[in-house]
Amino acid sequence: MNLRVKQKIPLKIKRMGINGEGIGFYKKTLVFVPGALKGEEIFCQITSVKHNFVQARLLTINKKSKFRVQPACPIYEECGGCQIMHLRYDKQLDFKKDLLKQALKKFKPQGYETYDVRATIGMEHPQYYRAKLQFQTRKFGGSVKAGLFKEQSHHLVDIKDCLVQDELTQKIVNRVCQLLDDHKIPIYDERRHFAGVRTIMVRKSQATNQVQLIFVTSKEVNLLGIIRDLTGCFPEIKTVAVNFNFSKSSDIYGQKTEILWGIDSISEEVLDYSFLLSPRAFYQLNPQQTQILYRQVLQALDVTAGDHVIDAYCGVGSIGLVFANKVKSVRGMDIIPEAIADAKRNAERMGYTNTYYEVGKAENSIPKWYKEGYRASALIVDPPRTGLDEKLLKTLLTYQPEKMVYVSCNVSTLARDLVQLVKVYEVNYIQSVDMFPHTARTEAVVKLVKRKQNNRSKKVRK
Repeated sequence: MNLRVKQKIPLKIKRMGINGEGIGFYKKTLVFVPGALKGEEIFCQITSVKHNFVQARLLTINKKSKFRVQPACPIYEECGGCQIMHLRYDKQLDFKKDLLKQALKKFKPQGYETYDVRATIGMEHPQYYRAKLQFQTRKFGGSVKAGLFKEQSHHLVDIKDCLVQDELTQKIVNRVCQLLDDHKIPIYDERRHFAGVRTIMVRKSQATNQVQLIFVTSKEVNLLGIIRDLTGCFPEIKTVAVNFNFSKSSDIYGQKTEILWGIDSISEEVLDYSFLLSPRAFYQLNPQQTQILYRQVLQALDVTAGDHVIDAYCGVGSIGLVFANKVKSVRGMDIIPEAIADAKRNAERMGYTNTYYEVGKAENSIPKWYKEGYRASALIVDPPRTGLDEKLLKTLLTYQPEKMVYVSCNVSTLARDLVQLVKVYEVNYIQSVDMFPHTARTEAVVKLVKRKQNNRSKKVRK
């Protein structure tokens, strides 16, 4: 490789990568260029040289893609929270289907060439869809700012009007910044070793318009004045909590959360039922598309009245409870105690007596339940971006429920995990759902059915 940093080169973009960047080849060397689109001919400058690829920044576009559009966001390039707003929306959906195919081609699970990868289901109006924000806070220019860190840096981009963020949550966080200034609340600064408020989380229920707010802080702070002013301005706020994170890591939350004001949970709805969300509990960021996602899960698992369902990574139980009135039983587990408490309350509120939830890891709970005599015929997994834990993969290959749905938010870890899962299961189809318009991320629902040669009863140790 003869390329060097600051060298300027012409490049034709052959495809787009997993982070939305353009990818081309210069004298057989792979070149990644953020902001470039497939089919474009560009001029770029090398910014870093790695072992088998280089990164570059876009200088000029000599031949522009006919699908390139002007991003509506004025801080689009600076922020980095969205990666493909410069690509026409219908082509964003094509790109996300292609991402799945690229990941499958990279990891090569058995039979991947013939998988039914379906067109991505998009949104009619892909703006202001995020019902939850987590903005970092810092103080500069004499006032408190809140927003996101610029990619690969600790430079905070002040965000006042995010085009993908729910408008009410944005108004609330803007007001919070003013009040933090007015009340002279200490603000976290890792470089100067100042302790204080480091993150603000705001989440709104689409169904009820109820809002919950978390202040994440590295020291005790007096928020009573802010709470009084905020709740006076925004009657939608029903919960204000504080989370204490004293670590120097990049983790957003610490272990301890306290409710400072209001109720401990807000109510949300999906499909035909409502459920409670405590401040730390996980729920999808895009409630509108979550309706579509859960319908796809319901269709893919195709349960009968006699099925016993395990909902791994169950959170507040929102996916598993979709099935509770259609099956014999539902069991779920999660490592966050608050989420399990929500799941139990949600099942009780809905009148279900055929559900069971416990705090723990799926790779530990499933063998224990089987030892106690429980047998699952259907399984739902909705893991974090890191995918399935290696121990859980081995557990699933040992106990082998007849049918399974894998809900993924990371095409790479999905494809990686399928390499193991297809030893036992056939991939019936993969349906992607655009939960995150204008970003390079997509959600996928995979219908998995146990292979016929494995359908013979398998003895499991008790």
